[in-house]
Amino acid sequence: MLLAIDVGNTRIKTAVFEENTLLTIVIFEKKELSNQINLILKKFPLIKTFIIANVGKVQINDFTEFENKVEVYFITKDSKFPFHNLYSTPTTLGIDRMVLASGAVIQYPNQNRLVIDVGTCITYDFIDEDNNYYGGAISPGIRLRYESLHHYTAKLPLLLKSNPEKIIGESTNESIHSGIINGIAYEIDGFINSLKVQNANFIIILTGGDAEFLAMRLKNTIFAIPNFLVESLNQIYQYNKK
Repeated sequence: MLLAIDVGNTRIKTAVFEENTLLTIVIFEKKELSNQINLILKKFPLIKTFIIANVGKVQINDFTEFENKVEVYFITKDSKFPFHNLYSTPTTLGIDRMVLASGAVIQYPNQNRLVIDVGTCITYDFIDEDNNYYGGAISPGIRLRYESLHHYTAKLPLLLKSNPEKIIGESTNESIHSGIINGIAYEIDGFINSLKVQNANFIIILTGGDAEFLAMRLKNTIFAIPNFLVESLNQIYQYNKK
């Protein structure tokens, strides 16, 4: 039994796996790390391995207390990945993007793939049918866009995300919702359409905390898999063990 741990910019997502079967998802704040993981181990005493992707500010030492109970395995740049990395600055490529690319290669072989992760940031990662990773794009996520409008203007309010009912907002709040949510949907569809022109045999994987929220607003056919990163962690662990 394995515990996949995704340390993100805002929260930590964990997933318990029995081979390829996902048993449960637990999401919590970083300050709750020790308590929450101990609760998971108490509930699932057969967990033998942690596999961790860390793009947040949690330190490796924060997992030291568990090393006498389980194998603790961090995904690093030195881990084995099932793709050829053609990124021009490979040392700056985030571990989360490398894990997502690996999951796409393992789960969807012999296809051109675009992985879109809609979290704190929106990341786009393209891997071709020959398993060459080229890179992609990074833009602000939903929460960052709402916060930036509030923090960098004098009078715009800080709103919670909401699906706009129409394109033309008839109030300031409606205009903010339309600009952010429709803007992101147009951005994502634009990336997809540009790549589809250049690549046949093409699939799109949408993941991250806002995947389900955005999925119905997109015009393109996608695979919406909110837990794709933790699923990819489980698969890349098996890939490295083999």
